[in-house]
Amino acid sequence: MKTLLIAALAVTLSPTLTLAKTQAAPVAPAPQAAAPGPQGAPATDTPLLGAAQPSPDCGNLHGLNGRAFCVTAPLAGIGALAETYIAHFESQGWLTAGGDDNRVVLIRRKEGGVCDGMQMVAFYDTAGPAAPESPGYLGFATIPGNVCAGQPAGGATPQ
Repeated sequence: MKTLLIAALAVTLSPTLTLAKTQAAPVAPAPQAAAPGPQGAPATDTPLLGAAQPSPDCGNLHGLNGRAFCVTAPLAGIGALAETYIAHFESQGWLTAGGDDNRVVLIRRKEGGVCDGMQMVAFYDTAGPAAPESPGYLGFATIPGNVCAGQPAGGATPQ
């Protein structure tokens, strides 16, 4: 599970969101070449959709409490719930810009070449059973700054 570290937007998005297994123990942060930038904030304007219930403590996993807005739902439906959230955000003008098997990076263009960024991450606790009714989680956090600032000069735009 990749926690909510700021990542390059050049990662190819998996066509379907799958869950990554997570441990209750903290995940070591990935090494960074430069000093870490500002931390994103929980995306608290995220609505509750479908079977989602609020999970203020983010399942006590990965130290996400206070760093992400989390929802929980039965593990059997978390993939479909993630797709529901993606569709919701796309209807709000967000574009899917990157990610991996358990993380989706979304951007929303604003005037002047500025873009807002947000991440959605799917996870569950492997310390317990992985039964269909076990809790799965989606975490949402903003990405600080202008996420479009690092685009190539050729005018390429993420799709």
